[in-house]
Amino acid sequence: AFSEEHGMPRLVAQADYNIAYLYYFRGQYGSAIEALKATREACRKIGDEYHEALCALDLSEIYLELNLSEEAAEMAEEGLASFRRLRMGYEAAKSLGYLAIAHGQQGKVLGALELFAEARAMFVREQNSVWPALIDLYQALILFGAGRLFEARRSCLAALESFRSPALASKAILCRLLLARIALRMSDLDAARRECDRAAGVQGQIEQAAGGRAAAYDSYREAQRFLETLRSSLRGEELKIAFMKNKLEVYESLVELSLGRSPSGEALEEAFSYVEQAKSRSLQELILRAAVPASAASAGKSDLVRRVSELREELNWYYHRIEAEQMAPEERTAERLERLQSQVQAHESELLRVLRELPDSEGQPRELFVPPRLPLPAIRAALPADTMIVEYFRVGQRLLAFLLTRDTLDVVPVALVARVEHLLRLLQFQLSWARPGAAHLTPASEEALLASAQTHLSELYQELLAPLRTRLQADHLIFVPHDVLHYVPFHALYDGRQHLIDSFSVSYAPSATIYGLCHGRATNRAGPSLILGVPDPQTPFILDEVQSVAARLPQPELYLGREASDGVLRARGEASRFIHIATHGFFRSDNPMFSGIRLGGSYLTLYDLYSLRLPAELIALSGCVTGLNVIAAGDELLGLVRGLFRAGAAALLVALWEVPDRSTAEFMTAFYDRILTAPNRAAALRDAIREIRKRYPHPLHWAPFLLSGRVLAN
Repeated sequence: AFSEEHGMPRLVAQADYNIAYLYYFRGQYGSAIEALKATREACRKIGDEYHEALCALDLSEIYLELNLSEEAAEMAEEGLASFRRLRMGYEAAKSLGYLAIAHGQQGKVLGALELFAEARAMFVREQNSVWPALIDLYQALILFGAGRLFEARRSCLAALESFRSPALASKAILCRLLLARIALRMSDLDAARRECDRAAGVQGQIEQAAGGRAAAYDSYREAQRFLETLRSSLRGEELKIAFMKNKLEVYESLVELSLGRSPSGEALEEAFSYVEQAKSRSLQELILRAAVPASAASAGKSDLVRRVSELREELNWYYHRIEAEQMAPEERTAERLERLQSQVQAHESELLRVLRELPDSEGQPRELFVPPRLPLPAIRAALPADTMIVEYFRVGQRLLAFLLTRDTLDVVPVALVARVEHLLRLLQFQLSWARPGAAHLTPASEEALLASAQTHLSELYQELLAPLRTRLQADHLIFVPHDVLHYVPFHALYDGRQHLIDSFSVSYAPSATIYGLCHGRATNRAGPSLILGVPDPQTPFILDEVQSVAARLPQPELYLGREASDGVLRARGEASRFIHIATHGFFRSDNPMFSGIRLGGSYLTLYDLYSLRLPAELIALSGCVTGLNVIAAGDELLGLVRGLFRAGAAALLVALWEVPDRSTAEFMTAFYDRILTAPNRAAALRDAIREIRKRYPHPLHWAPFLLSGRVLAN
């Protein structure tokens, strides 16, 4: 306060920097990041390059701890450039070391080792005795991750030699822990136990490998409590998702050890609770936080908010240019498309950077405290009597299936992950051959393609459903996939005589907790039906589709072409009971947060959906791959499904893969014919699939459509 009152901005910036670093020391990562960003910007304005560079260096260090390697590299490079200009060798070497660690996290082993060697030489020139040993330890970690165990052990032992003094005891412990993990990987359990007398996660692995299940369980529980404490201190889903990147082994081991402790119902419930804590936690928190609609105007907003608006407008322009190039009748050049795509990537990176810079008051709202999961009785209360949740979970290379009803809980070991991945690739290959235009199909070849697809669906059935088929005593199944299983159309799996949808109605959920949250969600029980359609020459049947949907829903409001804009969705969506959007969807596996749909005059991405308020009973996206997601750490779904649940939808109808627009239009007609009269929406979907299958038997046309969320209502 004194420095502010007496016009000493550099002292203010230095004080703010010290406060930010104190937050970091206390493990308050979210507060530290916010404070460092604000201080960095203040230093930039007053020309304090030294403290600006220190902020970048510290942000890099924090991002490394949170596994945000790209952000860490960006900050390290910024700090390195500044410290070199300032001729500050120690700080420049430290920045270079952090850049090397970031490269190692990204799997760039050779590049990381080269940077480490350069940083080590710089520290030696600076006559620093500690950092060369730290770099030896970091190199050992990179080599261990690359499976180069003997080199890792040699580098780790070299580091340990320099950490003998009591002042460096904590670093010696880190070396011992890494040596324990190396020994464990080499199956030398005696050496591992000798090396490791602390660190619950590693100790748990050792005890488990040696058969000490009780000690292993206690160690993993201690590690899990520590992880939950750290995670709760983070703000922002990006930080929380990244934080979980290499932490899930603790939850997997707790599930396995809980099931091995006793065959009791209590042990099963405990294992199930750990499964839920490992799944889609950030999405749960997004659902529990109300969406804050973004103002269309940027008047009165900060420069950062205005920059977000500008970048979104520029990205829309580039998206349109790329689409125009791809659809142009004249010959297009690869160089022109590459230039446009390069511009898109640069603008997307800039938008992500600016979004990270936004303070809480102008970006996403601050986190509220939320429970890690719904208690099991609350999930059961959301289940009708004739309904079962089938929740899969990966433990190592094995998949387990938990079967939950209002009264029972069971678990069944099923397939190996590698086997399912192989079969899923074969199915996806077969689907690509069945798409119109993939090849000229005769009736005989169509039958052959159908038989091939059914063969792969049958093989997946044998792996994932046959081991538990006799226990599926319900009318409706809610599948909660895990890992690669998010790409499996469970309702289409084939037992050799019929598909699963012929015996059950089926829906999906990201987790049992999210199903329970959707079940209790407040939505518009009345109001208009908003229908948006953006037809074009490549998808002419979209017009037929939306006109058919409008004829079947109550109080229809139909907008076509340029009138089907994001402004209409913002203005009319908040009061709508049903929302149906028929347009091109696109899925970005390289950057899933920019997956989106094309509206009348713009593109609506996942980030845009975060600012919408759409408390509809059902939102249907009829377009290409609207149901695809990248599965991030913690089984977080990064795709349009995430944004729509965040916006307030209770239930979603999306597609796992691209479907021809003619059969899509006919499917949607069949679905909406039944939506107001069927016992529930899941039954409407089941009956629509049965009808469309008579005209289009190949699963390409009917299997991708998934219902998620609260579907057992009408």
